[in-house]
Amino acid sequence: MLTDYAPILILLVLIVGFAVVNIILCDVMGGRRRSIAKGDAYECGMEPIGSARVRLSIHYYLVAVLFILFDVESIFLIPWAVTAREFQGLGLGSIVFSEIALFAVILGVGLAFVWRKGGLNWDR
Repeated sequence: MLTDYAPILILLVLIVGFAVVNIILCDVMGGRRRSIAKGDAYECGMEPIGSARVRLSIHYYLVAVLFILFDVESIFLIPWAVTAREFQGLGLGSIVFSEIALFAVILGVGLAFVWRKGGLNWDR
């Protein structure tokens, strides 16, 4: 059973090793010259104007959270759609389909609630 996860463990070790080696090489071979120009903020080739601490509307965050929510939920629907025929062969097709339909209905109700409350209005 543990041998099934060996490739994932090897890949994880390689990724962490690659990151650590790159950090060490950057520290060893990187330049050490400090100057005011290097420490200055760089904003698309222009001098920054004003504070970087801008207050954003709560609706901005609401739309971002909703995007992540529906994006993650679509990740659950794609594997089901790919394996739907396998469930038919096992005799579980109607049960699994009804569970996914309930999942989609709950998503629809949540979207309707947010839409009715005005959470998708960008003009606020």
